[in-house]
Amino acid sequence: MDLKLKGKRALITGASKGIGLAVAHVLAEEGCDLDLAARNGELLSQVAADLQRLYDVKVRSFSGDLGSASDQGMLASACANADIVVNNAGSNPPGEIDEIAEDIWRASWDLKVFGYINMTRAFYSQMKIRGEGVILNIIGNSGERMAAKYILGSTGNIALMGLTRALGARSPDHGVRVLGVNPGLTNTERAERMLKGWSANAHGSTDRWQEYLTELDLPFGRMGEAREVADLVAFLVSPRASYISGTIVTIDGGAVNRNS
Repeated sequence: MDLKLKGKRALITGASKGIGLAVAHVLAEEGCDLDLAARNGELLSQVAADLQRLYDVKVRSFSGDLGSASDQGMLASACANADIVVNNAGSNPPGEIDEIAEDIWRASWDLKVFGYINMTRAFYSQMKIRGEGVILNIIGNSGERMAAKYILGSTGNIALMGLTRALGARSPDHGVRVLGVNPGLTNTERAERMLKGWSANAHGSTDRWQEYLTELDLPFGRMGEAREVADLVAFLVSPRASYISGTIVTIDGGAVNRNS
């Protein structure tokens, strides 16, 4: 299927690895020119060079901290003409409410709650003027499958789901689509880091993190793959999904409804 993405410009945050990197590959395969953002400038520059070589598309890279208002503003200004924005930067640490200090809550949400909000505000304003554009928020199924041991992430993801649904119901009035994807546990460095955090909180060591994979009763007996999430993202941001807005699509193998 031709997704009709050739020649579009897409901004992807958190693009140096994991789901963001997979999304960059899929959109480049479809002919999108790319703006990539992440903290690790050296790694991101290599990613950009690889994508440009592999897919013969134009790729720019921007290093910065998207938990910072100044870096958010820099990126919004530099990439104001983006047709597609994929908010993906940030990850939240595991832990129960009395295990996470206030400064961790605030620092985490500066990136993955307020970072998404500020980026959405900036690019939505530009897209409204043009009368077209797509903003897709990669959120996480813990906003649907709330867990006390991941309370920071669950609470933040609920907020981002509300943002996406509320704005995505209004945005078609201006020719803009706003939607989201809720991945389940996906085979990335981020997932391993979260599992190690659970192990550290429970046992004082990260060494037992793999035990949690068996305890989680994962659908199909495995985690999802970043490419599976990226393929879904590519369809949703494409003109093939032009009547989808205010919707959040869950891709977790059925975990949200498992054992319900």
